[in-house]
Amino acid sequence: MRFGSAPVSVKRSRLYLRIIVLIFLALGTLLYLRPGNIFSEYRCNAFDFRSLNCRAEPPTASHVETDNALLKQTPNRPPNQAFRMNATFVTLARNSDVWNIAKSIRQVEDRFNRKYGYDWVFLNEKPFDATFKRVTSALVSGKTYYGLIPPENWSFPDWIDQDKAKKTREDMAQRQIIYGDSVSYRHMCRFESGFFFRQPLMMNYDYYWRVEPDIQLYCDLDYDPFKFMKEQKKKYSFVLSLPEYIETIPTLWDTTKQFFESNPGHLSPHNSMDFLSGDNGATYNKCHFWSNFEIGDLNFFRSQKYLDYFNHLDQAGGFFYERWGDAPIHSIAAGLMLDKSEIHFFDDIAYWHNPFTHCPTDVKKRLELRCHCNPKDNNDWKGYS
Repeated sequence: MRFGSAPVSVKRSRLYLRIIVLIFLALGTLLYLRPGNIFSEYRCNAFDFRSLNCRAEPPTASHVETDNALLKQTPNRPPNQAFRMNATFVTLARNSDVWNIAKSIRQVEDRFNRKYGYDWVFLNEKPFDATFKRVTSALVSGKTYYGLIPPENWSFPDWIDQDKAKKTREDMAQRQIIYGDSVSYRHMCRFESGFFFRQPLMMNYDYYWRVEPDIQLYCDLDYDPFKFMKEQKKKYSFVLSLPEYIETIPTLWDTTKQFFESNPGHLSPHNSMDFLSGDNGATYNKCHFWSNFEIGDLNFFRSQKYLDYFNHLDQAGGFFYERWGDAPIHSIAAGLMLDKSEIHFFDDIAYWHNPFTHCPTDVKKRLELRCHCNPKDNNDWKGYS
């Protein structure tokens, strides 16, 4: 069977169709090869990867973005932010501490806070400079706040005999007692004992986690300790306990006994006296929780019973006539005013602050939490613990 040739009109139609297709193909190719591709601003020319117009992927939302869908995908929006407790990290620091506190922040963020975005309060007796604020705010996943400590919280009270206090410092310097000649250290201990929890910025929170410059967290933290504290009704927690230098607190226990003799109602019936004394309270065994790491209930420290205790100690002048530290004061207050069940030991939080280490004792737990501490360095079972 033979096929005849197509009519002229059909040939013309096919020719026009081919021309139209070629035109569209040419336009499509030109549009695709343009640097500012109107179809996708994120397309990247493989041969022009250095082009300013070349972006490999869409930009993520910034801190100020408000679109919920974008926020969920943004790395600086922690996934568990909606489930946070009313809590904050708190650090007492100087401007010169900026790089050491930067190390601490990275430890805390990488091991825990990147998943939650808790706030961070920084306190200083002098105004924080721009460098400190810029560095720390860039590292913290939550909001950062910077508080200036009022002079009355960082100075000698009116009732302190300056000559007597000076003689104490000179005597301790001669005896080479650690920080014995330091005025600023005494102001710090007094501040941490009676004022940090009353700073205006801290009044916004119920729980705190104290972080010092140049610390390490050796393990991941796979739960929220603030939530644990609230749900388990804990009011004070620690990871390391040590004996205090008795030369720095010769009259602290006697002053404490005087207080509780006058205020027996402030003593918990189920207290931790056995931790503090080996003779039912007659003497102090020097044991204390190392307060450079502590997670606690701010409302305990704001309670009238704690404030009464602090005021009694403050009036006695031991911060300046001796060298009372905030660690034994926090420990004695928690040990005697709280129920035993309200104090918690965080064995699974691996921590280092020069020169002591806490490393979890459970081998399986260390592996699960990706710990990198040496269990032989664990201070828990050493003589000085």
